[in-house]
Amino acid sequence: MKDRENKSSGVELSTICRQLKLESSDGKKYSTDCANTEGIFRIIQSIPSPKAEPFKRWLAKVGYERVQEIEDPELATKRTRALYKAKGYSDDWIEKRMRGIIIREELTDEWQKRGVKEQRDYQILTSEISKATFGITPGQYKKLKGLKRENLRDHMDDFELIFTMLGERATTEIHKTEDSKGVEKLKKRLGKSIVSDKNYLQQPEINKKLKIA
Repeated sequence: MKDRENKSSGVELSTICRQLKLESSDGKKYSTDCANTEGIFRIIQSIPSPKAEPFKRWLAKVGYERVQEIEDPELATKRTRALYKAKGYSDDWIEKRMRGIIIREELTDEWQKRGVKEQRDYQILTSEISKATFGITPGQYKKLKGLKRENLRDHMDDFELIFTMLGERATTEIHKTEDSKGVEKLKKRLGKSIVSDKNYLQQPEINKKLKIA
């Protein structure tokens, strides 16, 4: 990697990449150059080859769209809706998901007002709400659905989304009215568990309705 550094671009790859021991196909672990997502983008930008131009144009396009969204936040909402639609989600599901995003933002804003700043604190509080609402942590929930880095909420069905919104909305109201950080009041009991091990994108709602019809 050091031999391929493009110093003319001002980017030293050795400062972006880190060597980690990764397992190879032969079962042995070798030192491998690794970088995070930001680092990968910086490397792409530094490549002088014409083959990298399509990636550079894509990065420029995404950057321009991000600037547009900062100037007009409604554009971000429209693009998110379009993305979910392209993945096969129904309009009803998308409405619940978008509403859930707003409720989540209201909750995190409330937490921020109360001094929560570290990412780990947000994760702990979110985990407490999940345990009170579903009986399991988000990590356990993702494992149940067979997810790794995917967004858990993108793989929830309508019922799961509704209870997620209920738990977070109720927490926000409790903070505002009682100045309480407890989650015992959020526990709900049903005749059956609403937690599902189904990966929602493996069988989009549209396909489910076609099978029922």
